[in-house]
Amino acid sequence: MEQPILQVEHLTKFFSVGPHAEVHAVDDVNFTLRRGRTFGLVGESGCGKSSCARTIIRIYEPSQGKIIFNGQDIAHLKPRQMQPVRRNMQMIFQDPYASLNARMTVRDIIAEPLKAHHVCKSKQEVDEKVFAMLNRVGLTAEHAGRYAHEFSGGQRQRVGIARALVLNPALVICDEPISALDVSIQAQIINLLKELQDKYNLTYLFISHDLDVVRWFCDEIAVMEEGKFVETGRTEDVIGHPKAEFTKKLVESFILE
Repeated sequence: MEQPILQVEHLTKFFSVGPHAEVHAVDDVNFTLRRGRTFGLVGESGCGKSSCARTIIRIYEPSQGKIIFNGQDIAHLKPRQMQPVRRNMQMIFQDPYASLNARMTVRDIIAEPLKAHHVCKSKQEVDEKVFAMLNRVGLTAEHAGRYAHEFSGGQRQRVGIARALVLNPALVICDEPISALDVSIQAQIINLLKELQDKYNLTYLFISHDLDVVRWFCDEIAVMEEGKFVETGRTEDVIGHPKAEFTKKLVESFILE
């Protein structure tokens, strides 16, 4: 059997909230993610979903545990050692308004990861990759010279997706990528992510509070409550036949909305 792309073992992240107090945002989390699959983190706002994702990608430093990515434990690598890892692990952020630099053109936003990781040898090669990526996400080369404020929310999120995928990463973390968008646009972005996954065998860690989206999009899920996983398994099993009391309440509240 192929080695998992990601194994998270006993991952814990706590934040100090005073001289003698701390909050466990992520508390002894364990899961495995295989290549080409989608693993969803589900739960109410503030339950630790985003903290878990940001700890895995090392935006936050883990307090305890292992993050085994492509066979290597990256939990405590130094910044220089993390550089080649970051090329293979990218993130699509929740807010397409806040996550794009207003002073940069779309071309420069998408080109930034290529330059940071010294992928291209010439400006022409950068432009070729940027224009190809724009086409992949449903935009055109004509959009490259514009600024983020000139685009709709859905178009901005397409730019965010292009930026995340331009390095051909092994793992893409999607941190509530549609929650800030109009309902009419959400399905377009989810369908785009699915099409890209099918075409390029992408692996997603997908964070959401929307059970309908998760049910359609994710192969497996973990339900989080106060930093802990209360239930994990195949998506259809967890949502269709929840065992944990918290999961039952979550499913019931969503059905009643």
